Amino acid sequence: MRKISDTIARLAALRAGQDIQANGQGRDWLSDLGDFGSNPGALRARIYVPDDLPEAAPLVVVLHGCTQTAAGYDHGSGWSQLADQEGFALLFPEQQRANNANLCFNWFVPGDTKRNGGEALSIRQMIETMVLAHGLDRGRIFITGLSAGGAMTSAMLACYPEIFAGGGIIAGLPYGSAKTIPEAFDRMRGHGMPSERQLQKALRDASSHQGPWPSISVWHGSADQTVVASNADAIIAQWRSIHGLDARSTRSEMVDGHSRGVWCNAQGQELIEEYRIAGMGHGTPLDTAGDAALGVGGPFMLDAGISSTRHIARFWGIAKPCVKRDAKIKPAKANNEALAPGFARAFLDAQGWGSQCPSLCETCKHPAFSEAQLRRGATKCHRGRPAIGRLDALASRRNNTTFRTTVRSAK
Repeated sequence: MRKISDTIARLAALRAGQDIQANGQGRDWLSDLGDFGSNPGALRARIYVPDDLPEAAPLVVVLHGCTQTAAGYDHGSGWSQLADQEGFALLFPEQQRANNANLCFNWFVPGDTKRNGGEALSIRQMIETMVLAHGLDRGRIFITGLSAGGAMTSAMLACYPEIFAGGGIIAGLPYGSAKTIPEAFDRMRGHGMPSERQLQKALRDASSHQGPWPSISVWHGSADQTVVASNADAIIAQWRSIHGLDARSTRSEMVDGHSRGVWCNAQGQELIEEYRIAGMGHGTPLDTAGDAALGVGGPFMLDAGISSTRHIARFWGIAKPCVKRDAKIKPAKANNEALAPGFARAFLDAQGWGSQCPSLCETCKHPAFSEAQLRRGATKCHRGRPAIGRLDALASRRNNTTFRTTVRSAK
């Protein structure tokens, strides 16, 4: 399993490809929403409204991942292309560098992931403005996102379940799984996940809503090393109980060569689905070939022979059934090397560590601090070498053992 040192050490790799992904490629089809309220999360709102949008059309909220922009993610995922085909409006909340240096939604900051506060409230205000401005159907509002956007999708579904008819979480994390930087790193790598009961309680406590609950589509690559696939299991466990569903899926099937599990209620309605994309790393699964092609491949936009965009929209009931494909598809790609340091930089920058982030110890390759030392704000490693301050923020107990970390310079 990847260590924090390995994650931060890949920071240099991120810098080489970050600009291409952040800026995106191709034409920017989105426009700005303008004034949408108090905007406590200081986010930007981008939108796409088809020229021939029907009355009472659905709304899909799309959240990009770290280092991405709204336009770049739209270009890669093909959401605006599908909106033209099927007749729905799109809202793309966009993170700003003043909030997060790597454009990650702050899913690990409690103030940004609570009802009526921070980034979550900003997104809620955007939705209300869009509904009023375009006469959209309040009963057909959906949300989806990748990675940090997927984790923020979990937060929005938990905090405002009465708003959404459905959600799509791609390479994301369950709501309430992390509230600190060390917890965020651990959960991404599959360590220390709260129990099913704790996750379910976090979901119920996020609002006073008593149902009905949004349907959930979960997507994850089996080879994802940035946000490991056990997070998909945790997301399903979090939502399964509130829907009153059994632990075992109602049925399993192969779709476009990939495994799909479905959980149905007593009436046969599909409430949760999971796609596990064989061999795929960290990113959004695409199908960029053939008549049903959507989107463009790129960093963290992976041509796996299956369109998550189209399948999620179908699951929500706002797109036509997907075209059946030959199961013999090209192998899904692994794409983990650049985004992990983006997460690392984002979390560390959020704590104000700035340029000191890459190295806790300038020369010692194996500094080790006890939890007690960290709580006291230790300034030297076990060999007496200098370390940066504010180490108390890293205090964490992992598996009831001393917290040890190795961080090599990424300068």
